[in-house]
Amino acid sequence: MSQPWPGVSPAWQQVLTVPSTSAVDPVGTSRQWHYLDNESDVLATGKAPRGTLLCVHGNPTWSYLWRTLLAGATSPETLAAGGPWRVIAVDQLDMGFSERTGTFRRLEDRINDLSDFTAALGLTGPVVSVGHDWGGIISLGWATRHKDQLAAVVLTNTAVHPAGFTLPPALKLALHPAVHQWGTSTTSAFLRVTHGLAAPTLSTEVRAAFMAPYRSVARRAGVGNFVADIPATPEHPSWAALDAVSSDIRSLGVPALMMWGPKDPVFSDRYLRDLITRLPHADVHRFEGASHLVQEDRDIAAPTFTWLAQRFPTSDQAASLEQATTKDSTNTEYVPMLAELDARTADTSTAVVDMLTDGGTRSLSWAQLSCDVDDLAAGLRELGVKAGDRVSLLVPPGINLTTLIYACLRLGAVIVVADPGLGTKGLSRAIKGAGPDFLIGIERALAGARLYNWPGIRIAAEDFPPATATAKKALFKVAGTVPQLLANGRVTRLAGYASTFSTPAPDADAAVLFTSGSTGPAKGVVYTHRRLAAMRDTLKATYRLEAGTSLVAGFAPFALLGPALGATTVTPDMDVTAPRTLTAKALAEAAAAIDATVVFASPAALVNVVATAAELTPALRKVLAGVELLLSAGAPLGQRLLTQVQELTTNAALHTPYGMTEALPVTDIDLPGILAAGAGNGVCVGTPVSGAAIAIAPVLAQGLDLSPTTAAEVTGEILVRAPHVKERYDRLWITQTHSTSIPGWHRTGDVGHLDAQGRLWVEGRMEHILTTPTGVKTPVACEQAVEQVPGVARAAVVGVGPMGTQAAVAIVETAPAIKRPGLAAAPLAAAVRAAALSVGLPLAAVITIDAMPTDVRHNSKIDRAKLSRWAARLLAGQKAGQP
Repeated sequence: MSQPWPGVSPAWQQVLTVPSTSAVDPVGTSRQWHYLDNESDVLATGKAPRGTLLCVHGNPTWSYLWRTLLAGATSPETLAAGGPWRVIAVDQLDMGFSERTGTFRRLEDRINDLSDFTAALGLTGPVVSVGHDWGGIISLGWATRHKDQLAAVVLTNTAVHPAGFTLPPALKLALHPAVHQWGTSTTSAFLRVTHGLAAPTLSTEVRAAFMAPYRSVARRAGVGNFVADIPATPEHPSWAALDAVSSDIRSLGVPALMMWGPKDPVFSDRYLRDLITRLPHADVHRFEGASHLVQEDRDIAAPTFTWLAQRFPTSDQAASLEQATTKDSTNTEYVPMLAELDARTADTSTAVVDMLTDGGTRSLSWAQLSCDVDDLAAGLRELGVKAGDRVSLLVPPGINLTTLIYACLRLGAVIVVADPGLGTKGLSRAIKGAGPDFLIGIERALAGARLYNWPGIRIAAEDFPPATATAKKALFKVAGTVPQLLANGRVTRLAGYASTFSTPAPDADAAVLFTSGSTGPAKGVVYTHRRLAAMRDTLKATYRLEAGTSLVAGFAPFALLGPALGATTVTPDMDVTAPRTLTAKALAEAAAAIDATVVFASPAALVNVVATAAELTPALRKVLAGVELLLSAGAPLGQRLLTQVQELTTNAALHTPYGMTEALPVTDIDLPGILAAGAGNGVCVGTPVSGAAIAIAPVLAQGLDLSPTTAAEVTGEILVRAPHVKERYDRLWITQTHSTSIPGWHRTGDVGHLDAQGRLWVEGRMEHILTTPTGVKTPVACEQAVEQVPGVARAAVVGVGPMGTQAAVAIVETAPAIKRPGLAAAPLAAAVRAAALSVGLPLAAVITIDAMPTDVRHNSKIDRAKLSRWAARLLAGQKAGQP
């Protein structure tokens, strides 16, 4: 027992004799408990503990699972944040190194056992209950019975109720009579399988530590009994205890934090969603890629103590925290998103137009759109959609999506929008992370929902053909179709029963919009009704998009914003998941359908528009010449492309707003402004838009200076403040905390600087910074210089090697493309090196490549992180393959 397991201080190991009050033990019985306790570490700090974390493991782990919390509770960072904290991690009876009782202890007994332990220990509040796996329900059972001591709740992958689901296959197998005894007790199979869930794989030493208490059949009896006590049905002896705890936790008003590994094959996201309904005030963080042993896969200690410091601040911290969470003072008067639609219920002019594949069009007037929105909202409500419910919309931009978006906003339901361009894996991850209550999709999306088990009651966006309708509804488990729901609402209206809807509160959630996934797994960004309306108002004020504007929406977000602006909106004939499918002809035909004055298209779409310009007839060229404003965002646009676009839209003002899913737009610049700015260190993206402010957190050799500045020529992280910045990241508490860690600002993760004229220059991403022996460097200026070398189509400059001593490496895509990647030929390498030196960056190597890896959605953002890893392998002489 006293063996120094990796990460465990011998001073932590304690044994306590505990009088038992359990019904399965004879009166007067005492039990020996083994536990880990960092009290000696706390005493050594000379400071009183802020409280106690009571950590309860599940099956088949032991208190070793919580070693990082034990260590982190007295770390310098925790002490600086107002700590320390005492941490007590128990070994439950029959588990770990605690006594083997020879009795079958059920859930009620284990909750009672834990109460016996804390009473014998003399534990007083404030106590933070911490649980994992089946230790989660036991810790929560203790919490509901000790509310006078309870300060907070922390949970990692666990479950408190079947919640209408059958048991996961892994637990079904472990419970099967033919497998149970052999798998859980006779052999160590159950332990080995559980340890194998870690991602990344556990080290040999850590795996041995987890196995240590369970080396013999006799010592594994508790493992088998724990599995046998899983209350899968109401007839199970432990069902009543499980049901009581599951209900009682709704009354816990204390702060709660849930940290989750979504890859867990046992306690998956569906159990997290159930817990959120029971503890709706909880802060949640999903660690993408982490599995069941989330404590092993990710650092949970640092965020836990950061969270505790925020929830239980010192008086000085409380004042600072209040400043950090103060709402933007720049908020203007709130006008609901549906205000424009509601003002035009009698307007027979065109509101929305779809371009059909057969060359025709479909359109709705403002009056028709208003009726359809209300009818569909009534139909959705009849099906069970209510305010606060999340509705995933997997429908292409156009009239159907527009009607669905506004019907959900009418109800106060929260729309969930993830771009299919994320790919199947990315899309699946996003939908499961958001956890929608309803999913509305075209047939392909419904097939994906069935195949990948996406959550939500399913609704078909279109009626199925009569011959296959019954079979497909059964196959996809469809509860209804949008045309049916629309018809149901229409019948109610025509019968004289007017539908009334409650107006959503301005600060209620309105939308979860997913990022592009170009900087890691796509993140859900939550907008409230107020912030969504502020985005609309910012666009209106910046670009004078008044009612009566005719807009070609070649960029998916404008399916949401177009009608709210009062703009007649048309969606071109294109695959919005692949921007390069927008042709010049399709763009011009869409513009012709509404006499468009404004066009919004992504950079990748404009590349193809220019490439296909030869197919334009004189009449279509005249249509494009009538466009007054062209907007493009998502990635920087080069002068050459903009000049080519200007040749097609001869009378349009070309603007390239800079922004992100978290805040669109942030700054704006037009083509003359780009030409006036000229070449510089990065891409000039102009000045802040209406209501927005920009500052820089300087990057220093020793790290980031968290004091914002607006001084010229200071490179650092770009900070944004505006009424239309996102409310928060969805179920990513750690990410949200980082993004707001500079009070009053959103940290964008982009790096750049302001010039003497107040213009913002973007120099790349924070993770793309090169930390060389001569200082911090950013890649964009060097890339722009290299791209001027003849024969270079695109360039990426990345750092290779340890932080602080990184070597700069240029990777160039050539024209014509080379056949296989490798070191550049001497003449090209020399020219590229000279170009890099002209902007002050010496290169260690120049590599040629046939095509740059890009993100899946914009098709224009180079994945520098991937290139850096690939270049490191190539330069080390390893088999690198394609990046």
